[in-house]
Amino acid sequence: MKVEVKKVDATKREIKFEIPKDRVIKRLDEVYSDIAKAVKIRGFRPGKAPRHIIEKEHGKLAQEKMMESLIPEAYQEAITQESLAPIDFPEISDVQYKEGILSFKASLDIQPEFTVQDYKGIKVSKKSTTVTDEEIQKTLDFFKTAQGKEKEATLDDEFAKGLGYASLEELKTSFKRQMELEKDRQNRFDVENQIVEFLVKHTKLVVPKTTIQRHLDRLTHDARKRLEEQKLKPEELEKRLGEFVKTMTPNAERDVKAYFILEKIAEQEKMSLEQGENVFQKVIGFLLKEAQWEEAKHDGKA
Repeated sequence: MKVEVKKVDATKREIKFEIPKDRVIKRLDEVYSDIAKAVKIRGFRPGKAPRHIIEKEHGKLAQEKMMESLIPEAYQEAITQESLAPIDFPEISDVQYKEGILSFKASLDIQPEFTVQDYKGIKVSKKSTTVTDEEIQKTLDFFKTAQGKEKEATLDDEFAKGLGYASLEELKTSFKRQMELEKDRQNRFDVENQIVEFLVKHTKLVVPKTTIQRHLDRLTHDARKRLEEQKLKPEELEKRLGEFVKTMTPNAERDVKAYFILEKIAEQEKMSLEQGENVFQKVIGFLLKEAQWEEAKHDGKA
């Protein structure tokens, strides 16, 4: 089998295949043998019909079966032989079957070649989860306004009882606990983002444009579904979707780069994923353990 690999860019390869006649004939013989056993031809017992009759009635089917079998087989042989690491399924084109020879092309994106360095000891800044009395008061005032009681309601035990709490102090305690949990959740997201931003900024790699586009397509599909639920007019929906795509395009590239980088770290650290484990969370958890933590400077805001 002839195989020619062309480097289109850093992550795209085009492979030309030419499968010789003897291999094609051998596979066709196997296909015709299977067809002969499966089909009924008048005047002949199963598997006993002459080849030329089967070719006449099922020749097109036999060629299709031969191609369906040989093309993926040849492709797998080539990527193993050439030590290529495809990201996704290839795009098969220019399939030709002439004079017994089968030829075709395969375009594929491969894993970018890079290493990740200095990923241990990344500096992360953690904000405080402390909730101040002023923040609690602002939340209570906002809640009172949302209830439509801004003018007549008084923030006292009676107000708290109306919301299912024994006293105003118990209501404040509950609000404080919820606000601390929310701050903790936001802080976790923030430090994870700091790790990702550092890795993307300090790691040189080129990712396939098609992979970025597929990720953006998935994000856009989900955004369209959310917008459709809002029963917007078609022109408003498309306008908002266009704005979403414009905003998310650079984010999509960042997401894809982060995915490849975290996978590479997992590979370099020889991490094994248990069933149901998420590579993002596992590697981020590892990096946070290895990180240099410092408290964020207070900005004077509540």
